[in-house]
Amino acid sequence: MDNHVQSFAVANLRRRPVVVETGGFVIGVDPTSTSPYLNYATPLPGSRPTAEDVAALVGAFRERGLKPRLEFAPDAAPEVEPSLRAAGFTTEASHTYLVCTPDTFAPPVSAVPVETPATDEEYAAVDAALCEAYDHAFPASPEGAARLRRIEERGGAVRFVRTPDGGCAAAATCSAPAEGTAEAAGVGTRPAFRGRGHAGAVTAGVTGALFERGAGSVWLEYGGEGSRRVYERLGFRPRGTRLYLALED
Repeated sequence: MDNHVQSFAVANLRRRPVVVETGGFVIGVDPTSTSPYLNYATPLPGSRPTAEDVAALVGAFRERGLKPRLEFAPDAAPEVEPSLRAAGFTTEASHTYLVCTPDTFAPPVSAVPVETPATDEEYAAVDAALCEAYDHAFPASPEGAARLRRIEERGGAVRFVRTPDGGCAAAATCSAPAEGTAEAAGVGTRPAFRGRGHAGAVTAGVTGALFERGAGSVWLEYGGEGSRRVYERLGFRPRGTRLYLALED
């Protein structure tokens, strides 16, 4: 499954507005942001980069004023990590990823009402809620709301739980399928609404939507044991590891 998820990572980055391919790596660039979480690279499965390939990769980031950063499943390209570490890349994070299939999917029986945003105001509310859920690590912005709308318009899914005053309490996104799978991400609940089953509801919402659109699986990463239990109750199962490496200034 590592090759499956890594092939998805390549295909997904190739959807970016600007794509750079060099030495067995694909860099996805978002011209609206310099955030390293939106601008990063991944290797082709089985890639065997030389020192020159890694230098060219770093140069491609630097000439665009971006931090050299990668996200990938190391088992799908075992020779990539040693080459990057030799060039000074260090570990930013290492996460287990979980996979759900239609056979294992178990949506909540008494689900919290989940909706799909439709208006600019609703997309902005979702963007603001995810900003708050992630402690403002990803500032809310018109560009962020527009990115969320593009996810839905291009075959992915955005789902949210509405607050009593019409805002957003929790939300999740899922990419459009590629290589038979799709990535659920951005699952977040505003602090005042936690503990009410919202995270499970929105995750089930985007997962079910992608299965309806023909995805053979949906995968995600989790941020703690509490969220892992939420996802496992929905039918997600551990399948591999994703590694995040970056080259600090």
